[in-house]
Amino acid sequence: MSDLIYLDHAATTPVDPAVLDAMLPYLTEQWGNPSGIYSIARQAKQALEEAREDIADVFLCSPNEIIFTGSGSEGANLALKGVAYARRDEGRHIITTQIEHHAVLHTCHRLEKEGFEVTYLPVDELGSLDLDALREAVRSDTILLSIMAANNEVGTIQPLREAIVLARQQNEDIVVHTDAVQAAGCMELDVEVLDIDLISIAAHKFYGPKGIGALFMRRGTPMIPLVQGGGQERNRRSGTENVPYAIGMAKALTLSQTYRDARSAHCAALRDRLSDGICGQIEIAERTGHPTQRLPHVASVTFANIEGESILLNLDMHNVCASAGSACSATSLEPSHVLQAMGIPPHRARGALRLSVGHGTTAAQVEHVLEILPGIVNQLRAMAVV
Repeated sequence: MSDLIYLDHAATTPVDPAVLDAMLPYLTEQWGNPSGIYSIARQAKQALEEAREDIADVFLCSPNEIIFTGSGSEGANLALKGVAYARRDEGRHIITTQIEHHAVLHTCHRLEKEGFEVTYLPVDELGSLDLDALREAVRSDTILLSIMAANNEVGTIQPLREAIVLARQQNEDIVVHTDAVQAAGCMELDVEVLDIDLISIAAHKFYGPKGIGALFMRRGTPMIPLVQGGGQERNRRSGTENVPYAIGMAKALTLSQTYRDARSAHCAALRDRLSDGICGQIEIAERTGHPTQRLPHVASVTFANIEGESILLNLDMHNVCASAGSACSATSLEPSHVLQAMGIPPHRARGALRLSVGHGTTAAQVEHVLEILPGIVNQLRAMAVV
């Protein structure tokens, strides 16, 4: 698969070899259950706590404020449901945005069925949160605010710090969560600077393994656990911890933060080359998302009157991996809820293309995509006319 061109790093990333090396001993030799009392169990427990400390060093928080989860979606569910259930006697109003990942949106829909009221804030045509709408939405009975750090489909980075300041001015008791799954590998995660209560991340977005995530939960944040059992993770998430994967996530997060500036610069240059090349060569192409306040690795465009799925299938025949938006919605024929919220008409939204580069992507690969994509689009346009 040496000729494969992988431009879907926003969906998932390959496991870094250094991450795999860190994990292997705990898959083969030191495989003890960290809840045991004998030596191999104690070794596993020590390794697990060292991984927790490494993640806490990135968040600049206490290790006790890090909860290991099975995914970013689980972390978002624990944050939203756990806080909502714990604070339901104080209020039942929740605020989020129209462009959240479905892990947040579907959780909010479930909470609405359980008697909570949810306000879904609008965004502008660039995918940026409407801060005036947030100011008007916060009430005395608002218990929770959830705003993603950056959008996974179009790459727009949200004004998270400004939103938190504004929300706390309106209601100082509001609990704030951010879905940082897409942004964790390329943004600072200092919880004190953000003044945030909850952050959910997933390892496979920053060159770690699938099936492991983490939730930062500030000490004192009200929370009712969703999973009962043996009381692991300080009674916040029961179940035997996935030691090798926790170690892998810690290693991957440390590496991504250590090399963040260099990797971001590399990716941003390739992202811009993709966007400029596509829009410069294909007249029906338009950029989506914020032009500057955006993730360094995500290039997103739409093509008028062409189905995005057809573009993806043709790219796949050229060994190019891309997506039309969120990987979790890849089988849906409906236009993206994110693009709809941004006011992009259906004839464009259905022709969405997301190309997301990684630190291993080369300039030559990008140029090859720019060579073949115009022909694919022209062929599809001709078929549409016929």
